[in-house]
Amino acid sequence: MRLAIVSSFILILSGVAYAQSPSDPAIELVKFSWSKERLNWEGNPFGGPNENFHQMQFRARSEKRVSDAKRSNSAEVGKLEKDAKADAAIVENENKNSAPPRYYFIYRASMKNLSSKAIKEIDWDYVFLDAVTGDELDRRQFTSVQNIGPGKQKELVFTLPTPPTRRISVQALDKKERVGIDERVVVVRVTYADGSVWEVK
Repeated sequence: MRLAIVSSFILILSGVAYAQSPSDPAIELVKFSWSKERLNWEGNPFGGPNENFHQMQFRARSEKRVSDAKRSNSAEVGKLEKDAKADAAIVENENKNSAPPRYYFIYRASMKNLSSKAIKEIDWDYVFLDAVTGDELDRRQFTSVQNIGPGKQKELVFTLPTPPTRRISVQALDKKERVGIDERVVVVRVTYADGSVWEVK
């Protein structure tokens, strides 16, 4: 009889402990990534060449020079040289005054709902760490209002002008800028359709 009472007491205590510190949420992080995309990219592969007014003017004058040079006389040569210098100055000045390209950043995380309840909202962090020391460099915090049914998987996507860390340039593309950076995704809070909530304590 005493053994049965002790066993019941242990089961009650373990139930209380579980309620105070729930296990991990029933979510599987399938994959995650971030990418860097150029803003206002003009290289449309399906369209013709994009030219501003000065570039079009320069091209038209160059084509005219070619045709004129084929049948030129000495008086025309001096004028063509003068036009060429003026066009070169315009293009050079335009290149100096043009703003450097800017980039935006896309953060993705695919998650699968392993629970029997539908998910209504997920708070998750994309964390960036120093690969050598393990110190946290920065984190991006997201709240995805997304219905994910039991057993279903969805990709959560956010676009920001903010780079993952200060080591990543906003105005240049460098293939080596990921070197020395580790990354991970942390699920912070899950709100289910029935109103119940799981969160990191």
